[in-house]
Amino acid sequence: MSDEPKQHTLTGTFRMHEKVSSRYLESEHDVIVYLPPGYDEDAERRYPVLYMQDGQNLFDEATAFAGEWRLDEAAEQMIGAGLVAPLIMVGIYNAGAYRIDEYTPTRDSAKRAGGNADKYGRMLVDELKPFIDSEYRTLTDAANTGIGGSSLGGLVSLYLALKYSGIFWNVAVLSPSVWWDNRFIVRRVRALGTQPPLRVWLSTGTEEGDGVVAGARRVHDALVSKGWVVGDSLHYQEIEGAGHTESAWADIAPAMLGFLFPASR
Repeated sequence: MSDEPKQHTLTGTFRMHEKVSSRYLESEHDVIVYLPPGYDEDAERRYPVLYMQDGQNLFDEATAFAGEWRLDEAAEQMIGAGLVAPLIMVGIYNAGAYRIDEYTPTRDSAKRAGGNADKYGRMLVDELKPFIDSEYRTLTDAANTGIGGSSLGGLVSLYLALKYSGIFWNVAVLSPSVWWDNRFIVRRVRALGTQPPLRVWLSTGTEEGDGVVAGARRVHDALVSKGWVVGDSLHYQEIEGAGHTESAWADIAPAMLGFLFPASR
């Protein structure tokens, strides 16, 4: 194994906010902000925003745990091709040892952990989003605000979008950890009254294991039973040969951005 440090691979314009604290959480989070092409040239234009979990894995090989999503390259490519609306992306670094607790809505007795997603959500909604809206030229309404992630990050993103459906209307749920607390998130969807106006990208890979694929199918079925329509408000995909890896999520990042933030919208 090479001892050489990994090279930075950031593409585009970024701002970094380090050790962002919260009155709701014990942890601090680094926050990396991607700004779209032309952001500094047009001082009047405002942009939609996508908040993503596991921010250290999104843009930069040097900070990624096991490879990066290349989400910056995906955005630059799709914006340049006129397929995605120029947008701001906010990567919230996970807090290491606090990740499981903050990304899970309930305590799982089998894991003896979890259950701080509500506090994490308060940080995001009450503190981070207002800060981003004040610091950058954002479109602040729910129709122009998204949330997303993979694995436990996908779980917490769907949970918080359902809880704060007046704030997030665009949701990226990649390879979600549906298994958490005996499929709590499926029960949460089924318990909905009226269908909130969310556009949901839901995907999984066929090489993630039968349990992961079955979990994604259960979420799909629950969403459809509540009124989501595949091809309209819901994108559902089982990606042949894809595993539970950053490289697999990188492969579908352009399409995910195109579904949630199309240039033609």
